[in-house]
This record gives sequence, C-alpha cells and structure tokens, in this order.
Amino acid sequence: MLLRVRDLTKTYPGAEGPVQVLSGIDLDLGDGETLALTGESGSGKSTLLHLIAGLEPADGGTILLAGKDVGKLGDGGRAALRRGTVGVVFQQFNLIPSLTVAGNIAFQARLAGRHDPDGAAQLAQRLGLGDHLAKYPEALSGGQQQRVAIARVLAARPRLVLADEPTGNLDEATAERVLDLMLELVAEAGAALMVVTHSERLASRLGRRAHLSRGRIA
Repeated sequence: MLLRVRDLTKTYPGAEGPVQVLSGIDLDLGDGETLALTGESGSGKSTLLHLIAGLEPADGGTILLAGKDVGKLGDGGRAALRRGTVGVVFQQFNLIPSLTVAGNIAFQARLAGRHDPDGAAQLAQRLGLGDHLAKYPEALSGGQQQRVAIARVLAARPRLVLADEPTGNLDEATAERVLDLMLELVAEAGAALMVVTHSERLASRLGRRAHLSRGRIA
C-alpha cells in the first residue's frame, strides 16, 4: 500500500478554544489508484493533504507513505519525501516569481534528479503553455498559473500526486482537458492521485471517493 492513514487527528486553536479539524481519519491508497476527496468548506480536506505531504504535523495517528512514517521524519526527511515521492498542487499555486514558466516547471524535477528537458517541453505544450515558457508568473492569468503548478508536479514524476482544487481556476473545457492529461500521466507513471474538489463532475471521473464531514470520512 502506497499510503496508509490511521486514526489521524488534528486540532487548531480557536477564539473559543481548540477546534477539532480531523477526528480519527483512516484512509488507504495504492499505486495507480485515483481518489476524489470531497466535503464542505472547512471540513479538513486541505489540512489532510498537508498532513500527508508532511507540511504540518498531526496531533495523533500515523501516516505511512511509501513505507515511511511521516510523523517520525525530521524536516530533512519530510523535504526529501516531497522531492522524490509526493508532489502537491497547491490551491494558491506557490509558483516562484523569479523563475520563468520553464524554470518553474523544471524546479521540482531538478530537485528530484528527474529533469527531462524534452519531456518538460512536451508537457508544457500539452497543457497549452508552449508559447509562455519564457514568461514570468506575474504575466500569466490565474488559469495559466494553475496549469504551470500542475506541470511542475507532473514533470517530477512523483509516486503520489496531491492536488487541491487543481482545476478551480479553469473554465470547464480547459478543466476537462487538464484532468484528462493528469489522469493520463499518472496512469503512465503508475502513480496515485488524490484530488480535493468541490466539483461533482471532476469527482465522478476518479476511481474512488472519500467524503469528509465533521472531521471524519463518512
């Protein structure tokens, strides 16, 4: 099993005391599987992705990713996991403003030691970014920045792709094309894909669904 989550809990401080965001989450995901993570705003979907990627510490429970206990890794170990095993498509893009589109796409692949210039150029072309490679993020629309963020993760060929509303800034036709490409590329790599989404249409395209409600998977 690529990902195994057991009894995961997370609490944040609130104005009136601690707020329980995740309450005993259990989740499994194997190589090649695709999963839609749905739920109302504030149900903990993005938090769960961040915990799996080692971006935040859990309060309790375990996350085993590619045989490693994420909670027992130090900062260096979690960073290494994000370089080589897991890629995150953030809702806010998190592009590097000082790098061109081409540089942003290559960034994570270089860190992982998997940079393929020809493959990256083909990926950019397929995502409609071929004419924008020399531009900087500030010159792009929100939808174009979203596609760069997706390309950056896919170019590194991680075993697990975590995507937080990856088509939220795209029109419906472009969203369909981007999702098709994501599914095609993760299938080619034998990778797993977990997508946070509010879109019923997108969720229906993935192999499985997990619905978060009141901090639990319903």
